[in-house]
Amino acid sequence: MIDGIRIKVCGLTSLVDAEFADGCGADFIGFIFYPQSPRAITLAQFRAMQPKLPPRKIIAVSVLPAVDELRAFADAGADFFQVHFPSDTPLKNVQAWAKTVGPGKLWLAPKLPPATDVADELLPLAGTFLLDTFHIEKFGGTGETGDWAKFARHQQAHPKRTWVLSGGLNPENIGEALRASGAKFVDVNSGVESAPGVKDREKLKRFVVRLHERRS
Repeated sequence: MIDGIRIKVCGLTSLVDAEFADGCGADFIGFIFYPQSPRAITLAQFRAMQPKLPPRKIIAVSVLPAVDELRAFADAGADFFQVHFPSDTPLKNVQAWAKTVGPGKLWLAPKLPPATDVADELLPLAGTFLLDTFHIEKFGGTGETGDWAKFARHQQAHPKRTWVLSGGLNPENIGEALRASGAKFVDVNSGVESAPGVKDREKLKRFVVRLHERRS
């Protein structure tokens, strides 16, 4: 945690980047198990890294996973489970994810069109919600900023849930993003990279510095 802001560094693909994220103060480190992502790793690759990872909470990121996949992520050492899904996904699917890992460990990341909010029926199923930038074809990782006012509205309306701000965050805009959204938890990925899945040390260090300077 940096000045009251929790940080998740996501899209990690190597042990060295995970260690550097830890050294910069990341509270959570995220690994993507979605084959279409340019930052995807396999479960076998994760299993090889897991024993040497720094002692940070590990997030397994997936899109519309089968419950058996969630169990496999848990068996491999993941602590929490970030699930991306279209906003029209049947409720029974989300209920199955919550039953499999427990609402306290489930992070829901619904793909919300601009005029759509998180459905009330989803709120009891997870303790954490991640709001990412909407893209008609992609699930995150676009590098485009999201709707910060929409995030603020959700966080204010549902303070008993944890809300994570994601989407296009970088050293240049993190201060403005925090002031506009009121976020206390951020997810950074492409904004601190030199290439997809390769974290840029100078960018990540600058991101942390900007967090300290955000009130200026």
